[in-house]
Amino acid sequence: MSEKKEPSLWEGFKAFLMRGNVVDLAVAVVIGAAFTNIVNAMVKGIVNPVVGAIGTKNLDHYSSCLSTTCQGEQGIQILWGSVLGAAMSFVITAAVVYFLMVLPMAKYLARQEARRKAKEGAQEVIEVTELEVLKEIRDALVAQRGAGHDQQER
Repeated sequence: MSEKKEPSLWEGFKAFLMRGNVVDLAVAVVIGAAFTNIVNAMVKGIVNPVVGAIGTKNLDHYSSCLSTTCQGEQGIQILWGSVLGAAMSFVITAAVVYFLMVLPMAKYLARQEARRKAKEGAQEVIEVTELEVLKEIRDALVAQRGAGHDQQER
């Protein structure tokens, strides 16, 4: 019996790194980190001022007090403005990723699939047409032979 040699630790690590998914994931993380700066700038430059038209421009200043006195750092404060800002950043990031990356890619892939199916359909039509032509030729040859045999017998 032949024993399978287990890959070494280094070989296993190398195989892990060479997988396409790891490289794709690394690229996504780097792009995501760079994209975070753009989203944060949009939130601070556009969203916060729009929200600031109602109240303060900085969402971090929105808070509620749970204790009887909240002055400065004293008391129990819930900083819901920070949570609202983070939620808005997430929604904006998700919208940009969906509308500028996911949706166009899905449409592109759908078009590619439709083209592939149309090409396969055309291929089938061509194959069916060729098959029918060959059948007609066969039938004509059989009919010709049959007519030739009839004349020879007479």
